[in-house]
Amino acid sequence: MPIRQLRERLGMSMAELAEKMGVTVATVSRWETGEALPVTSRLGALADALHCTIDELYGRAGPPEQERPAS
Repeated sequence: MPIRQLRERLGMSMAELAEKMGVTVATVSRWETGEALPVTSRLGALADALHCTIDELYGRAGPPEQERPAS
């Protein structure tokens, strides 16, 4: 899921995400438009801030499914 969708899902503004990440709003904007990518060292913090996994940041996986009882 794109960063913007993850951020908006939480009702978070670009300014709030920028503050949590220690970057400028312009940097968050560049991440959201694809003009720039977050550096690898920030991916864990970005995933934490957006309550998702790093794989979700890259659109590779959805949220974990709840375990179902064995039938």
